[in-house]
Amino acid sequence: MGWDKYVFGALLIAAVTHIACIYAAPRLMMNVAIERVGGESYNSWRLAERVSPASRQIVRPSPDFAYSACAYDLSAGPVTISAAPWSSYWSLSLYAANSDNYYVIDDREAEYGAGLTLIRRGARRPDGAAMIVESPSERGIALIRRLAPSPAEYRAAAETARRDVCASLASLAG
Repeated sequence: MGWDKYVFGALLIAAVTHIACIYAAPRLMMNVAIERVGGESYNSWRLAERVSPASRQIVRPSPDFAYSACAYDLSAGPVTISAAPWSSYWSLSLYAANSDNYYVIDDREAEYGAGLTLIRRGARRPDGAAMIVESPSERGIALIRRLAPSPAEYRAAAETARRDVCASLASLAG
């Protein structure tokens, strides 16, 4: 009979620890990814070097894609994000601070590129914004993938990436 309370206590501690890990692990991993992508600068695109076995900051990128990432921060207000059109497959994905992928658009839906205004869920919608996406978190990552399997296609994708935008509306207005 004396062991019952210890077994119950151990099971309670195990259950609480399990739930805490399930909740915290994605947020901690995504926070590391946001810091790696954003560094000291948020709301700006960073084109990754062509993928090689030595260039893997994020798990298992494909060597056939050119990746651009933007760590966004909505604390100062809405952020505008655009992806310039690309002649082959491309996609724009948005990830929340808990690693949830909450928005994707690709070349099949937006043949001529994509443009959107990102706001915090429940925030006031800015006037004049055509496409608004609500983020479930204040910070996260936007990721553009462009199919570019050869060095020449990667260079072309890098040139196209210069026309992408990830910037706070406040910085564009001022």
